Amino acid sequence: MKKKFKVNPIGFIRKNETKTWIEVKKEYQSGLLNLSKFSHLITIWWIEGRDTKEDRARLQVFPCVDGNRENSPLTGVFACRSPLRPNPIGLTIVEILEVLDNKIYIDKSDAFNNTPVIDLKPYIPKSDCIIDTALPDFMEAIAHPKKQE
Repeated sequence: MKKKFKVNPIGFIRKNETKTWIEVKKEYQSGLLNLSKFSHLITIWWIEGRDTKEDRARLQVFPCVDGNRENSPLTGVFACRSPLRPNPIGLTIVEILEVLDNKIYIDKSDAFNNTPVIDLKPYIPKSDCIIDTALPDFMEAIAHPKKQE
């Protein structure tokens, strides 16, 4: 028997020329209590435009690493961040700039404007940061942490 899951957006990514924010639906606003005390947030969102039978069936891709696929070998979707996957779910860690009412102003997101957000989780260094990790050679361009500006 196949189990089905229902996922409802709790809000949407919003972008304009100068700002990026998450607009949480009013009925979920009380869930933002104390969020402003955190510096970073894990955003989980639905990858718009990739919810097709063909995209969900694609299990191997040439991943885009640092803007190109030039040196990427054929790779399973569970070994890369391709938007083509059985469940088109994206994840981005963002910096919280400000929380005002039902809006969370953030530094950036690789999700597009109006992308449905399906969950938010506070970034907790003790459980979310792994220091000693390994990546395949073809991902060397993105192997090192970003420097804070």
